[in-house]
Amino acid sequence: MKQISTKEVEVLLNEKAPINLIDVREVDEVQAGKIPGALHIPLGLVEFKMQDLDKSKEYILVCRSGGRSARAAKFLEDYGFNVINMTGGMLEWKGTVE
Repeated sequence: MKQISTKEVEVLLNEKAPINLIDVREVDEVQAGKIPGALHIPLGLVEFKMQDLDKSKEYILVCRSGGRSARAAKFLEDYGFNVINMTGGMLEWKGTVE
């Protein structure tokens, strides 16, 4: 599974790079703040929402610490998606939140 650091994601966002973020945390966690532009799909719904994702795109998965996003990444990878897990999750995120 490919991985990316929070700092690398922040650099991509600051450079206005076209990235696709998916936040797999629960609703209450996301209400406390998420990375701007991230699509919210709770981990328990990833299986049911994956048909809305485009296999030709690369997705960076985010959670609180990196564990749930790693599980989501493994699951989506098994179905042919191009995914990257953001290690450290929101606990290590120093960038802006919305």
